[in-house]
Amino acid sequence: MEKLKIKKVRENAKVPFRATSGSAGLDLCAAIDEPIVLKSGATAVIPTGIAIALPSNEYGAFVFPRSGIAIKHGIGLLNSVGVVDSDYRGEIMVGVINQISEEYVIQPGERVAQMVIMPVSMMPVEEVTELDETVRGDGGFGSTGKQ
Repeated sequence: MEKLKIKKVRENAKVPFRATSGSAGLDLCAAIDEPIVLKSGATAVIPTGIAIALPSNEYGAFVFPRSGIAIKHGIGLLNSVGVVDSDYRGEIMVGVINQISEEYVIQPGERVAQMVIMPVSMMPVEEVTELDETVRGDGGFGSTGKQ
């Protein structure tokens, strides 16, 4: 069985964990020494204190918001979804934004995001002059109807 290797790069880091046996994501915790106050509209980059090694380039680690902190407190990720490439060995950092009018305080050790390991395709890229035709064609946003 392939394994995700995790290295603590900060003393106060917590190894990511699944909250339940059915959880797809591994919770990432804030490896900070002091609380961080996020005022309305403010952003911050939160260190997780961990670095990872994926088993091969056939996997990627994807950092998603945690639904609880997002829905209850308006804390989202700056880039919607973070991508950790298979050859990256640095500390995983989480860019967060406070999207509501009330300030929020991130506490040391708090679960701030979740990381999901997924397979990725390394298919080759080919430039062409024409693409095959489809029923939709180049119809963009809303082109398939409202329902």
